[in-house]
Amino acid sequence: MLDIMALHQLNVFHWHLTDDQGWRIEIEKHPELTRIGGWRENTIVGRYTGGWDYSTDGKPHGGYYTQEQVKEVIAYAQQRHIMVIPEIDLPGHTTAVLAAYPQLACVPGEYKVANRWGVFWDVICAGNEASLTLFKDVMDEVCTLFPGEYIHIGGDECVKERWKACAKCQRKIKELHLQGKDGDAAEEQLQSFFMGEV
Repeated sequence: MLDIMALHQLNVFHWHLTDDQGWRIEIEKHPELTRIGGWRENTIVGRYTGGWDYSTDGKPHGGYYTQEQVKEVIAYAQQRHIMVIPEIDLPGHTTAVLAAYPQLACVPGEYKVANRWGVFWDVICAGNEASLTLFKDVMDEVCTLFPGEYIHIGGDECVKERWKACAKCQRKIKELHLQGKDGDAAEEQLQSFFMGEV
């Protein structure tokens, strides 16, 4: 792919490394992200078109890039004058994280890496200090690996329903004196705080 990009003089590779369906980059300080979050039980067969047909192939899917492999990709891209921008999606699109570290969810339970596409209500608990610690650790390793000045941290499609009912999130909102403004709820401000901290 990088060779084709270079052929067409495309010079930015946005590398989407995490999502609900899998965590695809080794983080040495948190090996469960790839050991558990890097694999899903199966995946939807064909193109999901809405409805309720979640027929799956029954085969495990997964894998991830080691830090050495990431370095090789970056070096190969640099030889072709391509900048690599990693994306670590948060605080939404984190079902794979919750499968590995369910204690970071607002609602206690057992989570599985998503095997279908869509937007999910279960997201990282922004009121849990351990959530911030994990993502700061992740960013420390990602920043060490990637030499560019940009890292994409997602921020899209973070459903706030769990945060509205979560004691930790609501406590953090009160602690920070967050209030809704310009039509946004206080939970939107909580997301801004969380992403700013990361």
